[in-house]
Amino acid sequence: MSGGGNNVVNRVFYATSYHPIQAGSIDGTDVAPHDNGVRRALLCYNAGLYDPSGDSKAVGDPYCTLFVGRLSHLTTEDTLRDAMSKYGRIKSFRLVRHIVTGASRGYGFVEYETEKEMRRAYEEAHHSFIDDREIIVDYNRQQLMPGWIPRRLGGGLGGRKESGQLRFGGRERPFRAPLRPIPHEDLKKLGIQLPPEGKYMLRTQIPSPPRRKGSVLDREDGHYQEQRSSVEREEELKRSYHSHRRSSHTHSSHRNRIKDREERSKRESGSDRKERSRGKADRYGDNKEQVSGTSRRSHDDTEKERSHKRHKKY
Repeated sequence: MSGGGNNVVNRVFYATSYHPIQAGSIDGTDVAPHDNGVRRALLCYNAGLYDPSGDSKAVGDPYCTLFVGRLSHLTTEDTLRDAMSKYGRIKSFRLVRHIVTGASRGYGFVEYETEKEMRRAYEEAHHSFIDDREIIVDYNRQQLMPGWIPRRLGGGLGGRKESGQLRFGGRERPFRAPLRPIPHEDLKKLGIQLPPEGKYMLRTQIPSPPRRKGSVLDREDGHYQEQRSSVEREEELKRSYHSHRRSSHTHSSHRNRIKDREERSKRESGSDRKERSRGKADRYGDNKEQVSGTSRRSHDDTEKERSHKRHKKY
């Protein structure tokens, strides 16, 4: 990944390859050298004057080796071994000393038995203290970072701000995220070097060292991913089963509630009909009695009139 934009303003950029000009830039977008150190590194870079495998003392597996820097000049091999052995089994180590005076140069290399132990030290030993000095820990960029140029040739990731020798792109000094997109096509047309490859991450995240293809750690991670995916599938099946049961129970209870309401409404409607009919009967019954009494009285009166007429006639 290269370039950037407004969506990565709040992140930093870690390079996976080294280029002297970009390493001397705070955001990785410079296109020309701006000090003599960068010019010297660019010369060595273009001419291929640095051979990362040419150091006869750099032995061991680079994927299991850590760089330990900012050591006290009083730190000895025994102190370095004791301090770094708490993170794993040490296979070999080297405290770099001056070729003439024999004094410590303030950095060294520690090789662990396994890549897993190296990664543990990479995560936990960074910014720890040895002989009252805060150290930094990084992977073996000399052999694992493409295009790497060491500090003595103008490259590296060290230097001081006062002298304009700061270098960026590593764990301790990541690039600041560019504030504008980099026009790659325009840079190609002008023959300008593209920004280094890498990835954007949050400052709180730990950039991962390069991994060997097909390593045991990769297989372990793949096995772990398979286990995790199978477990996640089982959990998903359980969740779907329980949710289905809950939904079925909810539907059945809903149906039961509807059925109860219907039966209740039926009972209530039946009782209402009975009450209405009873009321009607009561009302109509009283009227019938009144009507029948009136008819009986009128019939009696008629009979009396007829009988009175007959007596009057005779």
